[in-house]
Amino acid sequence: MKLSDYVLELLYPTRCAFCHKFTQHGEKVCEKCRRELPVRKDPELNIKIPHISRTVCPFYYENYVRDSLLRYKFNGLRGYAQIYGEFLAKSIDETGISCDIITWVPLSKKRFRQRGYDQARLIAEDVALRLGKDCVKLIEKTVDNPAQSGTGNAEKRKANVKGVYRALKPEVIKGKRILIIDDIITTGATISECAGILRKCGAVEVLAGTVAGGKN
Repeated sequence: MKLSDYVLELLYPTRCAFCHKFTQHGEKVCEKCRRELPVRKDPELNIKIPHISRTVCPFYYENYVRDSLLRYKFNGLRGYAQIYGEFLAKSIDETGISCDIITWVPLSKKRFRQRGYDQARLIAEDVALRLGKDCVKLIEKTVDNPAQSGTGNAEKRKANVKGVYRALKPEVIKGKRILIIDDIITTGATISECAGILRKCGAVEVLAGTVAGGKN
């Protein structure tokens, strides 16, 4: 290790993106977490989400993965997007899913101003870079509806996102196989609403990718 790197490590020690413990040599994910994270043996979710043909998800939404995603969304740790992108791109490769364009589930303008970044967009951009695909904003959120996490059951979540998104660039959407990215999928109501908009604009297929989801 160079002296300058050693000094930087002393001044700015790196923490694991999952367990948040200090790591050595600038590792972003510690060896223990790489061995013990709740990784899905089959990264393709076996749940049916309307308008989506296949869904890829490398992790269960529990323990250190849940803690990590909450820090990412609410504590400004946007650098985690590259770590999630690595795992998600690997899972997409493993399932053999292919697409023409990558997009994401967007934040509202109000939520973006509060947070300062769109967490799903950062992940989508990293995945697109790793897969050699274009990442294009194809959906806009026009209503700042209540957060899904506090809405209730699946039916209430579905109602909560009805009509809050609209399509952008319909001429780009038509005839394309589109991979839409979000950070977490629980009931699938939000990503299904976005996928339905893409399908109405002529997308021939919509696939989904998410960092974490529930058991299925």
